[in-house]
Amino acid sequence: MTALRSRTLRSPFVLIAGAVLIWFVTAFLIWPNANLLIATFFPNGAFSLRAVDKLLSSPRAMRSLGNSFLLALALSVTVNIVGVFIVLVTGYFRIRGARLLWLGYATTFIYGGIVLAAGYKFIYGPDGVITRLVTGLIPQTDPNWFGGFFAVLLVMTFATTTNHMLFVGNALKRLDNQTIEAARNMGASHWRILRRVVLPALKPTLFAVTILSFLTGLGALSAPQVLGGQDFQTITPMILAFAATTTSRDVAALLAIVLGSATIIMLAVMTRLERGGTYYAVSKVAARLEKQTITNPTASKIIHTAAYLLFFIYISPVIFVVLYSFTDGSAIETGVLSPDRFTLDNYARVLFQASALRPFLISLVYSALAAAIVVGGLLFVSRILQKYPSRLTSVLEYLLHIPWILPAAMIALGLIITYDRPSPLLGGIVLSGTTGIMLIGFVIIKIPFTLRMLKAAFASVSESMEEAATVMGAGTLYTFRRVLLPAVLPAAAAIAALNFNSLLDDYDTAVFLAHPLFQPLGLQIKANTDSGGDVHSAANTFVYTVLLMIVAGTIMFLVYGRSTSGKRHKKRPVRTHPGPVAESAAHQLSAAGEADTLDSTTSPEARRRDRVHR
Repeated sequence: MTALRSRTLRSPFVLIAGAVLIWFVTAFLIWPNANLLIATFFPNGAFSLRAVDKLLSSPRAMRSLGNSFLLALALSVTVNIVGVFIVLVTGYFRIRGARLLWLGYATTFIYGGIVLAAGYKFIYGPDGVITRLVTGLIPQTDPNWFGGFFAVLLVMTFATTTNHMLFVGNALKRLDNQTIEAARNMGASHWRILRRVVLPALKPTLFAVTILSFLTGLGALSAPQVLGGQDFQTITPMILAFAATTTSRDVAALLAIVLGSATIIMLAVMTRLERGGTYYAVSKVAARLEKQTITNPTASKIIHTAAYLLFFIYISPVIFVVLYSFTDGSAIETGVLSPDRFTLDNYARVLFQASALRPFLISLVYSALAAAIVVGGLLFVSRILQKYPSRLTSVLEYLLHIPWILPAAMIALGLIITYDRPSPLLGGIVLSGTTGIMLIGFVIIKIPFTLRMLKAAFASVSESMEEAATVMGAGTLYTFRRVLLPAVLPAAAAIAALNFNSLLDDYDTAVFLAHPLFQPLGLQIKANTDSGGDVHSAANTFVYTVLLMIVAGTIMFLVYGRSTSGKRHKKRPVRTHPGPVAESAAHQLSAAGEADTLDSTTSPEARRRDRVHR
């Protein structure tokens, strides 16, 4: 093994990949953020707190700081309440129509970001069908009721429970049913079992999703910008507003630094709390979790009512978006929904009119290129980091996780300020204002997720395969191309599909870096939500949303659907030695997620037994 490692490290391909990696990390992850600090506190080569004074003297900026922290704290509470509830009613309690409920709650997998915010505004806004219905029944109702902090918190609460559906739901499935049965036999009630057995076992995962919820609220952009109005603006919209002029760009940079510092502090505090906690471990021979019956009739009615009320809240925007996509623009403006106003002209205009189809095509190209570049570029890098741990590779791996630590606004602003003039790191090329800077931004924000998933996929490949190829005289590149790459290719394809899916309607990064002549779909949807557009703008937005949901739903089915559908078939004999090439993309992603879980109570041996059991 030592000879194999030495031979690999001396390979020219490894050396070239290492040099390119060091250059990329320096040019796009370290220097832009360091230069942002320099430009803020050393504007003329000398230390200055001018940006701090300008920030403190701006009531608008200070309100945005307070609003961001208020939203982050409130979102951490509301998302956990709603997220834990929907996980329990779909995976823990025996609820009538649980599968239908799950499908409704899972609409956030294919419908989020700027698209979700725009959909809620068109439906619950002043001219929305729900508002028209309410004002018709109660004339004294304010047509602008859906706005400000309440609207932003509501939309983001239901938009960010996806993490609970994924991570908390999977953690719940790993619970040992024998522990629950033992607690019930000792006379414990449902509430006591939840409080003393179930929720403590989910604490590590709940810590993780709480961190994600807090950071999502802290860096929120699309929902506050679309629904917040003038009364509720957060940090990121203020960064965007201040960055538009050179005189206030230092304030935008300082706000981005504050946002990044708050993110780092939050991660440190939550990690400390997580390490100091005591969590319950599952038994060595775990029994599959069985759904629990609610014996109290009153409690059963309350839980069923709440579950279906949430189902309506989740599913109503999707239903109205699909219906409105077939409605003419004048009917949408007046909030009318009638079968005689249905038409296919909206789809014909978007699909066959060049100006309407252009934003969709631009987003397709950018998303596909970014997904291919980040996966292709990290395939060899992730293998080196996973296979040969050292002090240097550890440092590089930490640096590659910078986009997870810093908000997208800070990364985008650092690229704009750093590369608005020729730079030796890029051979004198100017990036700001070009079509390539948004592609680079897309690649950067997807590096941490792709790296973690690819490392876990490589970890599932048997080392004996590489050793056998080396013993037979195969070179490093040949071994990687013919042995390792085919083993992880299904997982890599799935990761690329998920990256493509998430970038297709990206707004938070594109709004800073997009070229004026190449506006992606997220910016077009945001423009259509603003007042003063033509009569077809809202209709186009609904068509864009339906097309995005179709693309996202297809990708989610290709990644996850085929593996889950196989569970309904007749159980086949378990193969004791499955080959890594035969694993599907969904199974490899599942193994990757388990390898990266924050649940420290499950040992590697238990995870191996769990995979064999499945």
